[in-house]
Amino acid sequence: MREPLSLIYKHSLALLTDFYELTMAHAYWKSGTSDKEAVFHLFFRRNPFQGGFAIACGLGYMMDFLEQFRFDEEDLAYLSGLKGSDGKPLFESRFLEELAKMRFCWDIDAVPEGTVVFPHEPLVRVKAPIIQAQLLESALLNIVNFQTLIATKAARLRLVAGEREVVEFGLRRAQGIDGSLAASWAAYIGGCDATSNVLAGKIFGIPVRGTHAHSWVMSFDSELDAFKEYARAMPNNCLFLVDTYDTLKGVKNAIEVGRWLRQNGQELLGVRLDSGDLAYLSIEARRLLDEAGFPNAIILASNELDEHIINSLNQQGAQISAFGVGTKLVTGNDQPALGGVYKLTAVRDPGQDWRYCVKISEQPIKITTPGIQQVRRFHTEHEFVGDMIYDESTPPAGSAAVMIDPLDFTKRRTIEAGTAFVDLLVPIFRDGKAVYEKPSVPAVKEYSRKQLSRFHSGVKRLINAHSYPVGLEQRLHQVRTDLVLKARGVAL
Repeated sequence: MREPLSLIYKHSLALLTDFYELTMAHAYWKSGTSDKEAVFHLFFRRNPFQGGFAIACGLGYMMDFLEQFRFDEEDLAYLSGLKGSDGKPLFESRFLEELAKMRFCWDIDAVPEGTVVFPHEPLVRVKAPIIQAQLLESALLNIVNFQTLIATKAARLRLVAGEREVVEFGLRRAQGIDGSLAASWAAYIGGCDATSNVLAGKIFGIPVRGTHAHSWVMSFDSELDAFKEYARAMPNNCLFLVDTYDTLKGVKNAIEVGRWLRQNGQELLGVRLDSGDLAYLSIEARRLLDEAGFPNAIILASNELDEHIINSLNQQGAQISAFGVGTKLVTGNDQPALGGVYKLTAVRDPGQDWRYCVKISEQPIKITTPGIQQVRRFHTEHEFVGDMIYDESTPPAGSAAVMIDPLDFTKRRTIEAGTAFVDLLVPIFRDGKAVYEKPSVPAVKEYSRKQLSRFHSGVKRLINAHSYPVGLEQRLHQVRTDLVLKARGVAL
């Protein structure tokens, strides 16, 4: 995969952050604590779309961002001009000099792109001097939250579409230029087969699809003339949009031009339905195409589709070969944000022992998990059976391990000794240098597909999905409980 951010932006992105990250960085430096080591974890609390899973995405963008991370002269000049409430410079010049010469030495682990993930599991773990780890928060959340959301939406579409092609059509409705590119990438990883976004095709190597719009048909005296002229111009790309005037008459016109194509050594690829009763029209279009001798011509449907509408079309017996999904995919229509967070879980002075941290809340779901976390996914030969979040200092031993639901300590699951497993977080950066080799685009997509295939079908239901077992390793749960009680002033 080519480096997307370096191709799109030709200048520093170090200021892609919330203002308070920089004010905290200045305060760390001023207080002499900027070299304190810290561990942060990036995770989300609820599955998106009221579903049963999410697809981790954004690692490629994240690596590109981190490899280019530096404050350039324009960044520092801008920061030097910011004023405090007293009219004086907000940031001291010596602090800005420190930013200019800072050597980034973070250790970062993450789940590979395309991994199926669940609430409370770390998708990214950052271990670094606290000033450096703090500066990354907003950008990493921006990248991972959005791309994970869109990849998950695409995976849900893929589940209901089955083997039929799904094309991402969202460029014109996406949230800006970079939003459209990130959405195209994430949609492809999550399960889409192609995109209409040509720039995404160029940058990422994603297949591109498209033929003509209603304007092409309307610019001619008749629909038949429009189809004929398009066929002469693009004989190897004829999938006709048939609903400009009368959909079934449009199918008949496409068939007439399809006969001409066949006489000239080409084939009609199919027709596209973009309005009306898609179930009825697709059934009738299929009948007309088959009777005319075009059984291989596809019927592509679009028009504000999502996984629920596609599921309904399936139940109605629609004869649709492929789906074009735009707005509701690239905007995450029914859930516009994932809600991932980035929380401090451990801190220490250089060379000293770690002090584990916990944030408490009146809402149990917002109580964080301390430590230096890893996720162990247990599996049988054919299926994943449970994920255990554990602290790297106390990994599960060889005997049976108990994991406890982070929101309900009465829910416990025992993992038998000898159960096969894989640890999800893998090294991405060590001492500021990338150590992870990005897989090819097809490899990432195939990994995502295989991941999802190994989960029980109940986890993948659109509505009332089964809750996949995720829990804290027993000792980590006890550490968390003790820290919460201490924070609340309860004697242990």
